[in-house]
Amino acid sequence: MVAFSLPQNSKVDTGKAWPKPEGGDLREFRIYRWSPDDHQNPRLDTYHVDMKSCGPMVLDALIKIKNEQDATLTFRRSCREGICGSCAMNIDGTNTLACLKSIDDVKGPVKIYPLPHMPVVKDLVPDLTRFYAQHRSIEPWLKTSTPTPQAEWKQSRPDRAKLDGLYECILCACCSTSCPSYWWNGDRYLGPAVLLQAYRWLIDSRDEGTGERLDNLEDPFRLYRCHTIMNCAKACPKHLNPAKAIAEIKKMMVERRL
Repeated sequence: MVAFSLPQNSKVDTGKAWPKPEGGDLREFRIYRWSPDDHQNPRLDTYHVDMKSCGPMVLDALIKIKNEQDATLTFRRSCREGICGSCAMNIDGTNTLACLKSIDDVKGPVKIYPLPHMPVVKDLVPDLTRFYAQHRSIEPWLKTSTPTPQAEWKQSRPDRAKLDGLYECILCACCSTSCPSYWWNGDRYLGPAVLLQAYRWLIDSRDEGTGERLDNLEDPFRLYRCHTIMNCAKACPKHLNPAKAIAEIKKMMVERRL
């Protein structure tokens, strides 16, 4: 049998167990910690939070830990309402938003990691540079060739309804970082989040750059690495279906060849 061994610096060590605060309703949190300045392996630190003085969501606990126990804990957060996507991370084995994940939904210790298969800046902060560059590559804005109207670009209600299930994407990257095809080919495959955004502009009746947009996606890797595994739809905290959007783009590719 072939034996495989991971590089030494890829192993996650057991970290520090922080002192338990006073309180009778304690929940255990095991949080991934890593800093480029330490030159050490990543580790899992253990914290305890008194739920009687903490909000119900995982983000509430993270903020409480940072404020009261460990000021060095690093994570992104902003709106706290599931709108900005900043607090996307892997909680209890699933990519989700910390502000929308209830602590009561997790059985046993709450295990928190950064989004998987992305470089880590520090602790729970992934490096999304490539992800944002891929989003920029699909030119996510209205492209028109006709003169700009005096008031606004008009759109019928049925055409506007076609954008439902697409415009709600908040680019949290939960879906892309749950996709095995993106793990394997992330440098060339655009991934479910970016392709859903691409379809949002392809299907917009006001946009006049359809041919150019499809040309941009016509590539063996940029679009066609999707194997309909459906992890993306399962992971999306906004309950969107990127796999369906990708299938619709593929259909548009076939139709324009006929």
